[in-house]
Amino acid sequence: MQSTSPTSPPPAPQKRKRPLWLTLILGFVGLIIAGILCVALVLGYALVVATPNLPSLDALTDYRPKVPLRIYTADHVLIGEFGEERRDIVHIQDVPDSLKKAILAIEDARFYDHGGVDLTGIARAGIVALTNGHATQGASTITMQVARNFFLSSEKTYTRKIYEMLLAYKIESKLTKDQILEVYMNQIYLGQRAYGFASAARVYFGKDLKDLTLAESAMLAGLPKAPSAYNPVVNPKRAKVRQEYILQRMYELHYITQQQYDDASRQALVVKSAGKEFSVHAEYIAEMVRQIMYAQYREEAYTRGLNVVTTIDSADQDVAYRALRKGLMDYERRHGYRGPEAFIDLPADAQDREQEIDDALLEHPDNGEIIAAVVTAASPKQVQATFIDGNVATIQGDGLRFAQFALSARAQPNQRVRPGAIIRLAKNDDGDWSITQLPQVEGAFISVIPRDGAIRALVGGFDFNKNKFNHVTQAWRQPGSSFKPFIYSASLEKGLGPATVINDAPLFFSAAETGGQAWEPKNYGGGFDGPMTMRTALQKSKNMVSIRILNQIGTKYAQQYITRFGFDADRHPAYLPMALGAGLVTPLQMAGAFSVFANGGYRINPYLIAEVTDQRGVVVAHAQPLVAAQSAPYAIEPRNAYVMNSLLQSVAQRGTGAKSNVLKRTDLAGKTGTTNDSRDAWFAGYQHTLTAIAWIGYDNPRSLGDKETGGGLALPVWIEYMGRALKGVPEYKMPMPDGVVELGSELYLDGFTPGHGFVATVGVSQATLDAEASGPSAAAPEQVGEQEKQNIMNLFRGH
Repeated sequence: MQSTSPTSPPPAPQKRKRPLWLTLILGFVGLIIAGILCVALVLGYALVVATPNLPSLDALTDYRPKVPLRIYTADHVLIGEFGEERRDIVHIQDVPDSLKKAILAIEDARFYDHGGVDLTGIARAGIVALTNGHATQGASTITMQVARNFFLSSEKTYTRKIYEMLLAYKIESKLTKDQILEVYMNQIYLGQRAYGFASAARVYFGKDLKDLTLAESAMLAGLPKAPSAYNPVVNPKRAKVRQEYILQRMYELHYITQQQYDDASRQALVVKSAGKEFSVHAEYIAEMVRQIMYAQYREEAYTRGLNVVTTIDSADQDVAYRALRKGLMDYERRHGYRGPEAFIDLPADAQDREQEIDDALLEHPDNGEIIAAVVTAASPKQVQATFIDGNVATIQGDGLRFAQFALSARAQPNQRVRPGAIIRLAKNDDGDWSITQLPQVEGAFISVIPRDGAIRALVGGFDFNKNKFNHVTQAWRQPGSSFKPFIYSASLEKGLGPATVINDAPLFFSAAETGGQAWEPKNYGGGFDGPMTMRTALQKSKNMVSIRILNQIGTKYAQQYITRFGFDADRHPAYLPMALGAGLVTPLQMAGAFSVFANGGYRINPYLIAEVTDQRGVVVAHAQPLVAAQSAPYAIEPRNAYVMNSLLQSVAQRGTGAKSNVLKRTDLAGKTGTTNDSRDAWFAGYQHTLTAIAWIGYDNPRSLGDKETGGGLALPVWIEYMGRALKGVPEYKMPMPDGVVELGSELYLDGFTPGHGFVATVGVSQATLDAEASGPSAAAPEQVGEQEKQNIMNLFRGH
């Protein structure tokens, strides 16, 4: 096909001269056909009202199209859409003039002149049909298309055509021209599950209708005739030809000027790729909302046009998504390359090879920035790999380091990077390709506002399409040491305090004592440090101290106490291992529980949906959360929350969470968590305005590695997120409530002060105290600092 210059409209094709006699005959026949049609249609028009077989127009006069469920962030970024039909309802006054004229130019230029049926168009189509021997031109008006789309089938019969014409007259008698055009623009199917031009503008160009250019309007106007044939995603070349024709028609009808035609023809259109319709990764959130809405409205949820505004902040969500993925990929890099995902045989023929690569990579889809490719050449110094689009990447130098062993002759066949291997590539900071791999390890992240429980960010796993299991809400895992603060909080109500001295010494429980197997708990890393204050014990996450605390206050008491934070008593059996986080929690539960410490002691409920509106914007549901210091009940007393906040800030500043000091804030608090055999890694922490929980582990629990801890695995994810989320947030100092006493730089609850109900020691003998009072412990002299010695001396003296 010869291309035409975009600087002027293409010339109309020259017509072959027809003999005069044939022209006269065809003209005469055309007049007869037009006359017959006129009589038939006039009679039909007169009988419209009396024709009982014509359907009611209620579907038009009370137009209620199927509009999908849409889910938005709090700052109104679309993150999910569910329904068979994508549709945005638009009023005719909001349609840009360029789009309206483009549609009229190609579909029905005489729309505002005829009464529903264009007799001139019918006569013209009849003449062309007689000339060619078959129908090549349509004569359907926009009104007739509306009649067909709403009430009739698409079969091409004369009976259906007559009904279509009669219905068109009836529609014109009930609706104005603008009302008819509005219905047409909202109802017509335009490909990619998009119904109506407003939805098509978003699906194809990611724009609101009002922001379309003339070139984009002309492209969309070409879709109604054949959405699959002129789809710019699937058939960009045919779509461009169709667009050029529509622009030519607009110019011929004087809808646009020569300059407008030239500019629109030259404009390069940027069409959205299929599957990239949402700018923020919030797939787990969208699925959570879908389930909630379906439970409430059943199938109507997908057709009523409900709009759900969540509590999610789009910027926070983006940071959380990237932080968790980075944390999981960093873990993968530390634990070595497992080898290619699969292998294929590469045919010698170039075309066959290309087809084989395409087929293989379709079974290994890209995962965000982690791209699949097939190796075509490999050596220890360079690898070449082909992507599904045919482009070739060359990997060398540092890009090979992660998979260096897999390039050597010593590698096992199923681990060797060789021609035919399917590998994963990602770009490094310099923009060069590096060999990587999809992680097998999983993770979760959630942040909430402690004041009312509004969820700011939620990432349920590495990738929703790879694993739809939502680890934030569905993963019941052992919290490990991140559970200790709740045992410590319970102990404050039993007379213990940050200055209580507790023995970090070995413990052994016989089978008779446990009722089952003998139990000899250990500290992480082994070793015991002897007597220390409760504050120091939490900073260092000492297991023996936590067990002694729980034994002191009673397991039954502690089991009931933790329900104040939202935990399930039956998932935390009343046995001493509860002190080490041997029960089961979800990251969502942990977010609500740590928010109690952050907000001063109030029990809030994390929630996700802020508001639901219908397609007219009427509010049908609105969140009414419990708010700290207003409507929320106390979970613990403010004085307890204040002391626990002080203890958890010590952990973040001087304990296992000290990496958080990189954020240069003094108002951060939290607790690391590492379970037995390092099967789960946690960091649960907060600032007064934001609580965040990070978890990493395998779906089928197994060790993450001997040296993998909550502080090394989960805490960096938390830091990455909080660094961005708290930017510009001023530091906060929690005011000291009534009932807290400060003595000798340590905190006590009023009523539990030294000599007045305060439990000074747990598991520490008088002889040990005497030794500590006179000098450092011989068992672990390096572990007892000056401040701790002074605290022990004060306690011994009853101060």
